[in-house]
Amino acid sequence: MTVQATCLGHPRIGGARELKKALESYWASKTSAKDLLSVASALRQRHLTLMKDKGIDHVPSNDFSLYDNVLDMAVAVGAVPARYREIEDPLARYFAMARGHQDRETGIDVAALEMTKWFDTNYHYIVPELEAGQEFKLDAAKIVAEIGEARALGVKTRPVIPGPVTFLLLSKLAPWAPRAAATLDLLDRLLPVYEELLSRLSAEDVDWVQIDEPYLVLDLDERRRSACLRALDRLSTSPRRPRLLLATYFGALGDNLQIAAGSGFDALHVDLVRAPEQFDALLGAIPEDMLLSLGVVDGRNVWRTDLDAAHAMVRRAVERLGGGRVLVASSCSLLHVPSDLSAERAIDHELKSWLAFAAQKLDEVRALADAAESAAPSGALFAEARTALASRRASPRTRNAGVRDRVRSIGEKMLRRTSSFAKRARIQRARFRLPAYPTTTIGSFPQSVDVRAARSA
Repeated sequence: MTVQATCLGHPRIGGARELKKALESYWASKTSAKDLLSVASALRQRHLTLMKDKGIDHVPSNDFSLYDNVLDMAVAVGAVPARYREIEDPLARYFAMARGHQDRETGIDVAALEMTKWFDTNYHYIVPELEAGQEFKLDAAKIVAEIGEARALGVKTRPVIPGPVTFLLLSKLAPWAPRAAATLDLLDRLLPVYEELLSRLSAEDVDWVQIDEPYLVLDLDERRRSACLRALDRLSTSPRRPRLLLATYFGALGDNLQIAAGSGFDALHVDLVRAPEQFDALLGAIPEDMLLSLGVVDGRNVWRTDLDAAHAMVRRAVERLGGGRVLVASSCSLLHVPSDLSAERAIDHELKSWLAFAAQKLDEVRALADAAESAAPSGALFAEARTALASRRASPRTRNAGVRDRVRSIGEKMLRRTSSFAKRARIQRARFRLPAYPTTTIGSFPQSVDVRAARSA
């Protein structure tokens, strides 16, 4: 078997920001729900066709969202807080959870769910709100529909599902929950829904499912480690399931390597852009019946990949494991990068030659998979990458002599303050005259009738 090219997720906004424009038009009541869903469907089909044409072997589905994938998963497992359930239309209910909903005619006035940063990225996700005795119920309609949509185009996909432990740890309990309660208390209630989903996907003849558990790259206390072990074992031993890829990203597995390697899953994805130092330990820990997905193309920035450096890592894995057990992938979902560099008209040639957006990163993944069996990779893309990287390293645009001189002048004395904290605090109080607990906001206020009216005014 040859090395396969894979993708953990594609940007959803569209090359001309079609999704953003369609959403804003729908929210402003200028277009209908049918119009919005038509744009969304067209984008999904375009992205599926692109990935197929680029030679991606494992094409993701359920990576598309009208607002946020964690919110989508909350809906899929029935975690819709009671205050939103009186909104009958499913799409209006979904956006009420995301943005709030005010309707003077019906008297409905609900604020949005909390929003916060997705790990250390600048992407924000909607925080699911759970009850202490939350009852979960599967709603797989979106996931199954997008699989069918892809199959109509001749594309068999690998659905992307947020993992149960990450889902619970990213959630919060409703304010009235008992003080001693925790979201992880709900794991045994949630796991049967995941098992039901895997069984449903198996019945849909899905070969692979991607389970995202990025919490595995964080330091976990004993309770969280135990939850990971229990959840992964439960899913891996489900009686009816497709093959499972455990996806981790944004850091090294570290102390959690044995949990991931011993999960019983069929494949493990690791982020070797953010944490290349884990590679040796990983090669030594992965069991013989597990495939290894190498995240060697950066899913979080717009720069070209150093294909020679990435190829060296792929070659090591192939030599150690054999080509049939190696997948090449982006480090994480390509959600975090723009869609296609070819659409850019205002970027000068030199700078453009240094960049790679989602479409170009798919080409890089495919080129690395194709070159995996070669000790000395060649081809146009490798040659272009070498030229571009050399240009970027030598360019005066990346080598500001003044900045470099100032960095070289930094000495030990400059790293130490010359006045005490008490003195600095007195100066700050006199200068700014702040109240005892000064606060501000770095984002949007929860939308209400009053806030919307103030914004409009």
